[in-house]
Amino acid sequence: MTLAQRIRDLVRRPEPLLMAGVYDALSAKIATEAGFEVIFVSGYSVAATALGEPDFGVLTQTEITATARAVCNATAIPVLIDCDTGYGNAINVIRTVHDMQRAGAAGIFLEDQVWPKRCGHMRGKRVIPVDEQLGKLRAALDARNRDELFVVARTDARAAVSLDEAIRRGQAFRDLGVDAVFVEAPESVDELRAVARALPGVPLVANMVEQGRTPLLTRDELRDLGFQMVVCPLVGLLAAAKALREAYQHLRAHGTTRDMLDRLLGFEEFHALIDLEAKYALDAKYAT
Repeated sequence: MTLAQRIRDLVRRPEPLLMAGVYDALSAKIATEAGFEVIFVSGYSVAATALGEPDFGVLTQTEITATARAVCNATAIPVLIDCDTGYGNAINVIRTVHDMQRAGAAGIFLEDQVWPKRCGHMRGKRVIPVDEQLGKLRAALDARNRDELFVVARTDARAAVSLDEAIRRGQAFRDLGVDAVFVEAPESVDELRAVARALPGVPLVANMVEQGRTPLLTRDELRDLGFQMVVCPLVGLLAAAKALREAYQHLRAHGTTRDMLDRLLGFEEFHALIDLEAKYALDAKYAT
């Protein structure tokens, strides 16, 4: 079974598929250890961690591909990659699909924003004509190796135009034959409900961004509304940033970490996380 097919099977279950957002190999290992069945590489998080920049269209195709490769090498579970707009026109989308499959990705998200894009929960978004986006999605579906890539079609038309336009685009994406549809940034429970009612017959993605535009709901609440996939793209980034800030401030203020060891992962515990003993075993096996 391919990793993409594993996702298709998971979204058929009664409970929505819950995905944690990651941004590098280490966060992928930690999310895998926590028991997630699928993880999501967030472009927002990669822009922040790799570049120290906001999700404002500065992250490139080559940078997200490099991250995808590192994450996929670090875990055996399916990985979905935030591929923004595909980084250009339909021809660029074809290259993006090929790069992601070579990197080991199980699936991708493709959105309909004008490039340079910005985070779906930021102001000032614009979207390309729906026919142009349908062409890019057709290119993605044609370029994938058989069905070995799970393609999620995202629209940002809710903020850029209207909820009705976002729903119309979602219906067009569904009818094209994508694996899932993602209407970004509904602003109320009623809007989430309207999206789900208008888009039967295709798995729907809910994006839970802490303090974003969409109400922060539980997996059960989203299931009851009609969503089959739930992504929490920033939880790892925001948790790590808070922990780093507090640890660095403590060290700067006190000159030592001796009195905060309970807030740090243990040295040996960290070695277990990154499987140091496996490297010792290999070293011994091939020693001369």
